[in-house]
Amino acid sequence: MGPSVASIGECMLELSGSGGDNWRMGFAGDTFNTLWTMRALLPDTAAADYVSAFGDDPFSANQRGFMAEHGIGTARSPVVAGARPGLYAITLSGAERSFTYWRSDAAARQLASDPAALGESLAGRTLAYFSGITLAILEPDARIVLFDALKKARAAGALVAFDPNYRARLWESEAAARETFSEALALTNIALPTFPDEQALYGDASMEATAKRIEAAGVGEIVVKDGAEPALLFGKGTGKLLPAVPTEAVDTTAAGDSFNGSYLAARLLGDEPEAAVTRAHRVASAVVRVRGALAPFDVLRAVFAG
Repeated sequence: MGPSVASIGECMLELSGSGGDNWRMGFAGDTFNTLWTMRALLPDTAAADYVSAFGDDPFSANQRGFMAEHGIGTARSPVVAGARPGLYAITLSGAERSFTYWRSDAAARQLASDPAALGESLAGRTLAYFSGITLAILEPDARIVLFDALKKARAAGALVAFDPNYRARLWESEAAARETFSEALALTNIALPTFPDEQALYGDASMEATAKRIEAAGVGEIVVKDGAEPALLFGKGTGKLLPAVPTEAVDTTAAGDSFNGSYLAARLLGDEPEAAVTRAHRVASAVVRVRGALAPFDVLRAVFAG
């Protein structure tokens, strides 16, 4: 048996364009992109489940079918009558992307609607992963349900990993985001923040300031990402900068998500943190050379293996 991982959040319909009126539809979302990478890199014997809520429309059925086709389960995720997935479109300026969203009534907002099912979805896991976007789409009472399920999973032996992934437009206020993230960090073993996001929310002067603040919240293992710049690996009061892999980016979508997934996969496979960051940089450098959020499994595996 391999490890058992669960990633919690929202998988959306993704429209990506190559110019003009030609659009390609896929499936993506920050925590799904991370799980996609872990699924590619972990052994076939590993269990990988996306914990969310789905609609009963044809697009939702296609989502679930796509996941199953690629070895990703959905555990006890509810199927909500009359609901449908959120949608976003990517537009590019060079390799940098911007997003337009249609998601206010997405089914994933109901992922904590059945507390017992959510608890069963996280039971027996080696790793449970979630993000600030997971938290942002939930109502406050639903966040409490999710935090309770994560507490129980951690108490039963799961590692809990969290990427704050702060997106201002999803929060009613900065204060609400900071308060919610404090609760999340109190449950977290491994934090994977991105420095510009942290700087925007907390005013951190440096990556080290970000890492020290998160360590003070009780997190023992921290990797602060900064795009194509070096990442800061931090723990036990000390840090080390580890350089990214230079590359010519085509599309930076999901670079950070794939970094997270490859880092976590490497750690689950026994790599020490520094080796895991090195692998994660390699994978992220390959992902930005692929259009859209999901790089093919064979690409991810080849680069991860080195």
